[in-house]
Amino acid sequence: MLTVASTASLRVYVSEWENGRRPISARYAKILRALLGITDDELMGRADTAAAPATADGYDELMGRIDAARTVSLTMVKTFMDQTELFRTMDRQMGAATLVDQMSAHLTTLEDALTFAVLPETRRPVARALVGAATLAAWQALDVGAVERAWRHYELGKRAAQEADEPMYLAHATAEQAYVLCDAGRAPMAVELIRDAQRLGGKAMSPRLTAWLYAAEAEICARAGMADECRRVLENAMRSLPPGEEARDPDMLSIFLNEGHLTRWRGNALALIGDDEAVSSLYAALNTADPTFIRASAGLRCDLAQAHMARGEYDQAHDHLRKARLLASRTGSVRQRRRVEQLTQRL
Repeated sequence: MLTVASTASLRVYVSEWENGRRPISARYAKILRALLGITDDELMGRADTAAAPATADGYDELMGRIDAARTVSLTMVKTFMDQTELFRTMDRQMGAATLVDQMSAHLTTLEDALTFAVLPETRRPVARALVGAATLAAWQALDVGAVERAWRHYELGKRAAQEADEPMYLAHATAEQAYVLCDAGRAPMAVELIRDAQRLGGKAMSPRLTAWLYAAEAEICARAGMADECRRVLENAMRSLPPGEEARDPDMLSIFLNEGHLTRWRGNALALIGDDEAVSSLYAALNTADPTFIRASAGLRCDLAQAHMARGEYDQAHDHLRKARLLASRTGSVRQRRRVEQLTQRL
């Protein structure tokens, strides 16, 4: 055991070494300090002038973020939704590949706003804005081949729809998520999911969204080989669609559907089941197609190619596939390019 006297002697020893009057290795000095159980300053008799570290418990930062979220007004929510609308327009015309970083930042901002919002009157509008952004980001991720990210974004959108108490938004997010299953080769499971989406929407759904859900179900039934179910549900879609040229659902801005869009969708589903009526529906849709829907135009050309192939008209199919490939390249759509290649292999 070290005594007071030995401690003092050791201090003198180290002091002489520090002043260059006694040779000692740094290693030995370290051992001495460890044996004494004191700091360098204590060993050399220097006062400890270091300030005590400030205590940080994180509450100030948390309260700051909660206070910031509380100031999110309806005007700010509208700004969020306007940003989503801008990204939706850019996606439609330019494709998803160029928007990945912007959409990621947009989602993070909305998620933070919702995470730190406390009261329902603040949370619900933000949650509603988050649903629209999350489902758009999910569809974009699916388009560029990032299927797991697409699935996670749809899950985020569904949670946000539940938070916002919006059955229509929940039904739409769930229905679009069925396409991830369908693209993964699980079409029968996708049929079950999209029918569950209709149940979730219940009586709260608008007529246009109801028609959209039936049309999506028809396409997925076609991909599952359920031809009779496909035809039956297409009839339901036609009956549910409101009349007129208006395509936008005022209750749900992510829904675009009028007679022209539904005609294209009908042709798509009929082409998938090899129905001869597909060609006339698809050419009718081609004549009325909105030229700003570039990715949809690529899909329409693929549908026409598939319909011509079912009739043995391979020259026409080849021509439509060539145009589809160009359109898919313009938007960077991995999903459409994959379909083009699959159809090309069948020529």
